[in-house]
Amino acid sequence: MRTRWSVAGQLLALQLGIIAVVLVGVGGVSLAQAQIDFRRTEGARALSAAENLAARPVLRQALVSPSRPARTDQAAPIADGVQSLSGVSFVEIADADGVVVANTRDPARLGTRLDLATRSSVGDGEGPGGPAVVAQVPVLGETGPQTGQVVGVVAVGQTYPSLGESLLSAVPNLLAYLGLAGIVGFAGSLLVARRVKRQTLGLEPVEIRGLVEHREAMLTGIKEGVIGLDLDERVTLVNDEAHLMLELPAECVGRTLHELGIEDRLRDVLTGAADRRDAVVFVGERILTLNRKPVAVRDQTVGSVTTMRDLTELRQLEQELGVTRQTTEALRAQAHEFANRLHTISGLLELAEYDEVLRYVKRLGSATQALAATVTERVDSPPLAALLIAKSSVAAERGIRLHLAPETRVGPVDEDLAEDLATVVGNLVDNALDAVGPLGGGEVAVSVVQADGDVAVEVRDSGPGVAPELIEEVFTSGFTTKAADSGYRGFGLALTRTICVRRGGSVGVRNEDGAVFTARLPLAVPAR
Repeated sequence: MRTRWSVAGQLLALQLGIIAVVLVGVGGVSLAQAQIDFRRTEGARALSAAENLAARPVLRQALVSPSRPARTDQAAPIADGVQSLSGVSFVEIADADGVVVANTRDPARLGTRLDLATRSSVGDGEGPGGPAVVAQVPVLGETGPQTGQVVGVVAVGQTYPSLGESLLSAVPNLLAYLGLAGIVGFAGSLLVARRVKRQTLGLEPVEIRGLVEHREAMLTGIKEGVIGLDLDERVTLVNDEAHLMLELPAECVGRTLHELGIEDRLRDVLTGAADRRDAVVFVGERILTLNRKPVAVRDQTVGSVTTMRDLTELRQLEQELGVTRQTTEALRAQAHEFANRLHTISGLLELAEYDEVLRYVKRLGSATQALAATVTERVDSPPLAALLIAKSSVAAERGIRLHLAPETRVGPVDEDLAEDLATVVGNLVDNALDAVGPLGGGEVAVSVVQADGDVAVEVRDSGPGVAPELIEEVFTSGFTTKAADSGYRGFGLALTRTICVRRGGSVGVRNEDGAVFTARLPLAVPAR
């Protein structure tokens, strides 16, 4: 099994590697600088020795000797003496013809030629032991016809130290620097590692990587939406499901809820201002249930995580079940009313009031036929007509008078609009019946008018109306709104608003001797 390094070990290895690289660079720079310093210092010393040698009268006399062997015999001791006194690497002397007559390190150079220098100079050259810094000074005659003329040249050189010698001289300093840097790096690594581990809750990098991988797998693998916020209402994490449910932009992490344009109701739930379990919020056409939990680290609250589930399909099924329940309730009411009428007819028959029985039956039949005729004459949508007739029976059982406004006119509509109309009218009528039911003797007026490419729905009730502060809330808050205390509760009104907005219409409410709910549904759904 491969050994995993701790944070401190990795930081120490990294710092030591950096220190080693820096020391190599510093060593290279130091060697280059040492070469420059050597050339400047030793070049000046060699030039001084060469100038002193060139100024000696005995050397001038030796260089003007008539024979070259005599020049060699006289110049060699002089060169050896200068080398001994000055400590240079070599001394070379050439006569007026440029022929070397003395060389302290390489006798093979005797008889070879050296370029005559007309002025003093210092430069790099090749010495007997390798590259060297060489100072050349001309020797000028001072007597006879050679006065002021170049009678020879003196070259004094100092050989550069080898690379190994330079490294050996620098090693003690480099080792001292490396040791000091290693100690500082080790202490710094421990301090940095301690701080990092404190910030990462004592986790090693491999453990943090595992947590990140598990986090990503969890966020992408669950069907629920997850969104995390910090204390500044800034999004810290969000998975794909939450992106889809909340209709968030792609780059939402790091932005606040205000910057993302989150609606107030949803924002209250996400921030905990509306602290409810299984809070229900409408987002576009979706019905979401949210649960928020604060996140604490070391007893300090650092943010919150909210999970959400999409209940749209469940609510649609619930709505269909509600329609079935309403139909059952209407049939039950009609069955109850029919049973009462049968009992009345039975009693009249027992009393032998045959004429009264006939009149009673005719009266009942005409009333039922009149209601059906009125509805079917004005409403050419079978689902809506059946709904209105059923609601009339439910209202009658509750002692509430439900009547159709004279201006009601609805022509043939497509199936989608017929279904939406039935849902909207059914929800508004149920809401009105609930509002006036406790008072008794109330009434509800329904108006459905098709004109100018729209279907306008108006439902009036004689109830107490809607509190002014709740007029904007009753369509958006569902079960979690304050309107729950006033009777306008449930998903009916919120679902009504969702349907109207989806079709490009609108819904509203006002108080006018009771509540007046109005809805507008275009005949055609706008393209998206």
